[in-house]
Amino acid sequence: MLQAIDLSKRYEDGVLALDALNIEIKEGEIFCLLGANGAGKTTTINLFLDFIQPSNGQVLINGIDASKKPLEAKKHVSYVSENVMLYGNFTARQNIDYFARLGGKTNLTKEDYYMHMREVGLQEIAFEKKLKTFSKGMRQKVGLTIAMIKDAPNILLDEPTSGLDPKAASELMQILQQLKEQGKSILMCTHDIFRAKSIADKVGIMKEGRLVMVRNRKEFLDDDLEKIYMDYMQEMVSAG
Repeated sequence: MLQAIDLSKRYEDGVLALDALNIEIKEGEIFCLLGANGAGKTTTINLFLDFIQPSNGQVLINGIDASKKPLEAKKHVSYVSENVMLYGNFTARQNIDYFARLGGKTNLTKEDYYMHMREVGLQEIAFEKKLKTFSKGMRQKVGLTIAMIKDAPNILLDEPTSGLDPKAASELMQILQQLKEQGKSILMCTHDIFRAKSIADKVGIMKEGRLVMVRNRKEFLDDDLEKIYMDYMQEMVSAG
């Protein structure tokens, strides 16, 4: 389970990037945060990962305070960033092996890695190719493989469909659906309304650091999510 409780972040320059965020993502649930650049989505992810410290409030990962016990909390979460940072001169398998071992998975074989790469839809011809030759979609699949091998109960994704072609984005949604069915708690920050609508159990809209709307699946399918989102974005333009 992932929880943010009255979570706020004010940076040194005085900017309030996140204002009293409250969300709860249960096992087997996908929560999508929508919002423009600067809305607070990436700040939220960074707080969950203890990359930055909150000004107020708490982040709980399986009930563990991520600020007070960051190493313990990180055992229970996997992260896939918008731009997956891997080693270009390593092959896909070598990258996965390296990060698996860092995470304490020392008993996996080459065939285990191949099996997981097949699960995310990476072509077998790419298994032993260097990452510097990969497209963004292929790199995302390697990052997902690493996250899946860790087998953490919670997954954080920051703009995972950015730069992906429609086929790769659709494959990613299928993988997330499988992970949800395994009972994972998934927080996805995204601009992609279409993909959020296709996969989310709950959707929240962020604006200027505040969570201004939350809808469950039935509600946002009934309420025309695209129109609601564009109305909020238009309010931002008008206010500017």
